[in-house]
Amino acid sequence: MLHLRALSYEDLYVGMSEELVKTVKAQDIIGFAELSGDRNPIHLSQHFAAKTPFKTPIAHGLYTASLISAILGTRLPGPGAIYLSQTLNFKAPVHIGDEIHVVVTVAELIEKGHRARLTCTCTVGDTIVLEGEALVKVPLAEDAPEKLEGH
Repeated sequence: MLHLRALSYEDLYVGMSEELVKTVKAQDIIGFAELSGDRNPIHLSQHFAAKTPFKTPIAHGLYTASLISAILGTRLPGPGAIYLSQTLNFKAPVHIGDEIHVVVTVAELIEKGHRARLTCTCTVGDTIVLEGEALVKVPLAEDAPEKLEGH
């Protein structure tokens, strides 16, 4: 679990990054299906998945994308940031047992509106499984929530 860290716009710099590593468990996929309502058998049924090119159940693409949200909401920039948009390009499947390595990096700081454009990459081993960009509005230091390092 990521510890909370609230950063202000002034704290950010181009090239700053944060990462998260998560091993996908069957209960994660079942829980995501319950939460989202997406009960497509490609995610939940070994029998169904065996008849697809994937051969075994795969994680929901938005489950993988939600790990990007975890970084944005807790660490970079963290509490107080407002998620404005996200592009997602799904490149390869994620299976139960895979270790997903998520990296979010500040690509651009936009002074007007105090926004940050962030590149987002999820990999399993050497394979990029998801890539995209997020745009977030980041509070100025004077408006930022109390610093929450370590909570």
